[in-house]
Amino acid sequence: MRHITILVPMYNEAENIERFYSELEEVTSKIEKYSFTYLFVDDGSVDGTFVQAEELARKDPRITVVELSRNFGKEIALTAGIDMLDCDAVIMMDADLQHPPSYVPEFIDKWENGFEIVAGRRVSIEKQPLMRRLGSFIFYKIINLISEVQIVPQSTDFRLMDRVVIEQLKQFTERNRMVRGIVDWMGFRKTHIEFQAPVRTAGESVYSYRKLIALAVNSFTSFSLVPLKAGGYLGVFITFVSAFLLLFMIIDRLFWHFGNFTNLSFVLVANTFFMGLVLIALGLIALYVGNINAEVVGRPLYLVRRRVEGGDEEKPCEKRE
Repeated sequence: MRHITILVPMYNEAENIERFYSELEEVTSKIEKYSFTYLFVDDGSVDGTFVQAEELARKDPRITVVELSRNFGKEIALTAGIDMLDCDAVIMMDADLQHPPSYVPEFIDKWENGFEIVAGRRVSIEKQPLMRRLGSFIFYKIINLISEVQIVPQSTDFRLMDRVVIEQLKQFTERNRMVRGIVDWMGFRKTHIEFQAPVRTAGESVYSYRKLIALAVNSFTSFSLVPLKAGGYLGVFITFVSAFLLLFMIIDRLFWHFGNFTNLSFVLVANTFFMGLVLIALGLIALYVGNINAEVVGRPLYLVRRRVEGGDEEKPCEKRE
């Protein structure tokens, strides 16, 4: 029997976890062809989340609860859970019931049809503030404009990943990360399931505007070097315009006399020209810094879906040491 783990990062979800587990268990208990385990990662909660999860674990031996030493953030909590996985597939979801457990069978159906990543795409959120909707729209527009990786708008961490994806994902070592962005970068056979997110059952969202902005900035810098190169691009533009203007002013003073350009105007344009050259030099430095960044991040050069050896059955690739 194939084994699926439900991975749930939690931060201050004491009011939600029991109801979440109840609804999830109601769904998974009807899927007889798979065995399910639950991995709850408590990301340094201060409201008794771990105690509530521990009580559930005493009643259900399939539950494992991991408590991190402090609040590291959702991306690190997900990473900690992924590093502990040993299963045929994992389904990541939040405990606030905005990732409805009722969609779990649909995720598994897509997986059975050969997809290695099944990502949930949120089509709407009940009572979502206008600023969050606007911010999300702007984020996806910018990230897909400047990044080499195309991230599907409104995609979420509510997703299923096959064992081969899990094992490859464990190789990524970058500290500042957006897990779903990394998964999108990986490729593999992927599809999406659209769902409508209900309002939170209790508590408040752990993602404040400050954390959302920090996540957006981290995403831009992790998946695009355009912000680093922006100074160089600006320098090329300034140098070209100022050089053209300076040439025009010189020719005008020598031959045409159309304009009344003072000596100060020549100095200002020349200074602008040299400022553009400085920005171009910074842009060239940025290219080298970008290459250093790519090396320091240490992403694998390639990923292997499967490996077949003579006389052996087809099997997912093993983790490279």
